[in-house]
Amino acid sequence: MTLDLQTAAEFLWKEADMLDRRDYEAWQGLWTEDGLYIVPIERDAEDYADVLNYAYDDAKMRDMRVRRLNSSFSMSALTASNTVRTISRFVVLDRSASEITVRGAQMLADYRRDNLRMLAADVEATIRQTDDGLKLVRKVVTLVNCEDAVTGMGYLL
Repeated sequence: MTLDLQTAAEFLWKEADMLDRRDYEAWQGLWTEDGLYIVPIERDAEDYADVLNYAYDDAKMRDMRVRRLNSSFSMSALTASNTVRTISRFVVLDRSASEITVRGAQMLADYRRDNLRMLAADVEATIRQTDDGLKLVRKVVTLVNCEDAVTGMGYLL
């Protein structure tokens, strides 16, 4: 079965809901073992492994990030933001029998300490059909203002 755009969109909507509910353990289950979660600083980077990023997380780093967000020892966990995100404008970039890569636009409302902030980003995600269901192989979240200083992100994008 070839993955289609509707299936990919529904998967990413489910992921967005998990992140807004801070269900990071379930979010961890959406990833392949070799999956990469990337939040770049450079908009036009050719190779994210060769440049500085806000996040360049393999399975071990995702686990460490989730443990920190779930702990009471992190400032970002003590005063966690309430978030609401929407992701849309999906286009297919690549497709094979078992994988699909899509790009979409994400708007995230972040409310913390009487401050409402909006973040916009392009999201590129590669999703693979596995024996255990759909899994994220790679997710790149490029903030519109990624080359500016971005502060106070106590959540996953």
